[in-house]
Amino acid sequence: MLTEPVEERRGDAPGGFEPLPPAPPRARRTRLPPAFHKTWESLRIALGSLRANKLRTALTLIGVVVGVAAVIAVVTIIKGLDQTVASTFSSQGSTVFTVSKRPQVITSREDFIKFNRRKDVTETDADAVTRLCNACWRTGVAANAQATVKAGDKSSESVRVRGLTLSMFLIEDTDVVAGRAWTDTEEASGRDVAVVGPDVVDNLFDGAPPDQVIGRQVRVEGRAYEIIGVTERLGKIFGFSRDNFVQIPYPTFKKAFGARVSLIVFVQVPEQPQLVTAEDQVRNIMRNRRGKTFHDEEDGFALETQDVFIDLYKSATANIYLVTVGVAAVSLVVGGIVVMNIMLVSVTERTREIGVRKAVGASRRDVLLQFLIESVVITSIGGMMGVAAGFILAFGLAKAMGFPLLFSVASAVLGVSVSSAVGIASGLWPAWKAARLDPIEALRAE
Repeated sequence: MLTEPVEERRGDAPGGFEPLPPAPPRARRTRLPPAFHKTWESLRIALGSLRANKLRTALTLIGVVVGVAAVIAVVTIIKGLDQTVASTFSSQGSTVFTVSKRPQVITSREDFIKFNRRKDVTETDADAVTRLCNACWRTGVAANAQATVKAGDKSSESVRVRGLTLSMFLIEDTDVVAGRAWTDTEEASGRDVAVVGPDVVDNLFDGAPPDQVIGRQVRVEGRAYEIIGVTERLGKIFGFSRDNFVQIPYPTFKKAFGARVSLIVFVQVPEQPQLVTAEDQVRNIMRNRRGKTFHDEEDGFALETQDVFIDLYKSATANIYLVTVGVAAVSLVVGGIVVMNIMLVSVTERTREIGVRKAVGASRRDVLLQFLIESVVITSIGGMMGVAAGFILAFGLAKAMGFPLLFSVASAVLGVSVSSAVGIASGLWPAWKAARLDPIEALRAE
């Protein structure tokens, strides 16, 4: 028996029936532009070609890796050195200058001989500066020597021995982490006491905790000194330790090494704007003591701020940058030439492949893009490898020389960008040559 379909009654809709809800709209699929698909296909083909010729690809990378690694290593190292130099001189900053017989930086043998003929800076010179310089806030005296220091059966050679006045602890902002500095009474009486650096503790007392060496003795050139303090660790700068020293009161230094030592007078002012005034006063005091009455006569002494070291450092790093840029430029040019030649060989070897691609519809632009991407991929990989190699090299040098390693994202991006630009420049001619091939002639190639 036939029956009519029964519709489900729904609510109060007209006729007693409610229509079924409309079907949900079909999700629209996002279509990527054809240019994207072509670029992706060219990239896939280029990567496949590089995997098929691993040795050739590796040889192509060498020049780019060397050039980028050199730049990254030098930039990273110099950034770390910048921080070290800044922290080294920040304790004294621009409020301290020195008066000495000769400059602390001498660049020629002739200058060294010339400066050594000058008069020594003596205690009376230091006393005159202290008495007559109204703009000077603190003054101090330092005398330096090198000696072998012993403790028990252990010894350490080429230790810097410094004879200081007590005010030098304030001028140099020295932090004594164990024990104390000597007193005015101990300095005036020439007591045999010493404040030592952490390297002396490490070398002579097996790295014992600083507070455990207080009261023990070290011998400097046969003379015994009681250790009363250990300073904070300063680390290295340019590979040289700043912690290998023994500091003793200046009167004690005179007893051990004699008074015939030219001194370095340290002068500190309260605020940086007063520095020029203090320098002028000290220069006049010292010139008068040396009978320098004419303006065209040289001073006969060196008056220097910390800017001398900073200027020398900047000059040295500028030269290093120039040399590095030269090395990198040569390496990248050589690398670019190698990439171009190998890409030309690749075009020749793959002539039939190019013909097949054109026969099935690939345009000149498609072929050009394929080989250009291949060249850029090679040099970009080289750039990334160079960045990694540069940071590894910088890390090793930083550990050896004792300065912080500062990672620079900008230099890494620049390294990869430059290597990619080299890839574009060196791959353009081979890619153009490949794009210009006649498909019929290419298919006939063996």
